[in-house]
Amino acid sequence: MPPSAPTLQEQTRAAQRRAWRLAPYEHVWTLHRQGWAPRAIAQQLGMGRWTVVRYLRAPTFPERKGRSDKGQSVLTPYKAYILKWWNAGDRDALQLFRAIQRHGYTGSYPTVARYTQRLRQAQGLRPREHRPGQPLSLVVEGQHTLLTTRRATRRVLQQPMKCTEADTQLLTHLKAQHRAIAIAIELAQDFAEIVRTRQPDRFDNWLDRATASGVAPLQRFATGLRTDYEAVQAGLTLRWSNGPVEGQMNRLKMLKHQMLGRAKIDLLRQRFLLAA
Repeated sequence: MPPSAPTLQEQTRAAQRRAWRLAPYEHVWTLHRQGWAPRAIAQQLGMGRWTVVRYLRAPTFPERKGRSDKGQSVLTPYKAYILKWWNAGDRDALQLFRAIQRHGYTGSYPTVARYTQRLRQAQGLRPREHRPGQPLSLVVEGQHTLLTTRRATRRVLQQPMKCTEADTQLLTHLKAQHRAIAIAIELAQDFAEIVRTRQPDRFDNWLDRATASGVAPLQRFATGLRTDYEAVQAGLTLRWSNGPVEGQMNRLKMLKHQMLGRAKIDLLRQRFLLAA
């Protein structure tokens, strides 16, 4: 399945990240052309000496290369073979591992065991559960896009009216995997709703639920919110926010880094004015 084209927002973020990486590289070369030694450049820019040396060894900016094997693993060429025997009733992970080894598989047994565990989950089987004589649904290899951490977070936190049927099915499937995941999804969605709709009266109850959830990351998050309780309450009740100010500051910092070593303060000032 060909990869989907990046959205405009993803392209913008990629361009911003590239600008942050490019600025120190160009500054290193600017000082190098002025006769600065690598150690002096490192001290001036506050970076490691070997980072400076690595930049100077690259005559052109080293672009990041996307992985050509994204979404692939050493097991991928053997999944069709495993599925064939799995659907035929051979569901012993060790035997399947030895079988694909004879066909050239060089990976580890845990990789095969994790894959067969996903096949069990797809058929509604618990670990090491057997249902002799009971027919099970056939399993096919999905052609969907891999669920990354970023995609999962986006689907959990997006507004309910923007959820598609596929998103709802995915969240239902995730909640069914483990109780802690279900609790985390529910608390994350509730907190997003509290912030979006400004419901400070629900905040204390949410803190109590997160603290008692047993999910360590959420408990730490709740502890941090209690530390800044008055600031969070102000953010939920007041219509004023420093968000636009912080956004403009980050924008100006990005422009400043893009202009490092390029020209004098007058050009930087003009760049700020044109970007306003």
